Amino acid sequence: MASVASTYARAFADVVFDAHLDAGRAVGSLRQIAGLFNQSIELRRVWENPAVPADQKRKLLDVIAQRDGIDRQVRNLVAVLIDNHRLPFLTRIIEQLEKELDARLGFAEAQISSARELGDAEKRSLEAQIAKTTGKKVRASYGLDPSLLGGAVVRIGSTIYDGSVKGQLEKIKEAISS
Repeated sequence: MASVASTYARAFADVVFDAHLDAGRAVGSLRQIAGLFNQSIELRRVWENPAVPADQKRKLLDVIAQRDGIDRQVRNLVAVLIDNHRLPFLTRIIEQLEKELDARLGFAEAQISSARELGDAEKRSLEAQIAKTTGKKVRASYGLDPSLLGGAVVRIGSTIYDGSVKGQLEKIKEAISS
């Protein structure tokens, strides 16, 4: 059902840009509603129950949206998901929406693994190199992997840049073997 999530995410990304919404706030509001939906059995039972009239489901949504200050467009997306029995896909829709917004805003999501904790200067330098390589602004997350021995491995989507000592040793091993 990745296509369902992608379809709704692309459509809502269009809404975010057309209505000049704050993308971070819109995603945050969707996460908030997803959290309520996932944590509250009662709410889930009401919104997923076909016996409950759609207007009652939307009234409950309106109360939540008003209480939490959720933008009308976000509320409307959730209402469409409720009406079309797609609310269980909300978490996947949010993930796809984030990817779609990142792509449209020129961001690259980078997962960086290093053998040791990197200092702030090292992180800035690495992010600058990634930005130069990708031509995009970088949003980086960092993790430790002592098996790398030294250096770092950067994953951007399906592309991996291996600058680790372990990776270099494996390349040397392959060259010697051939």
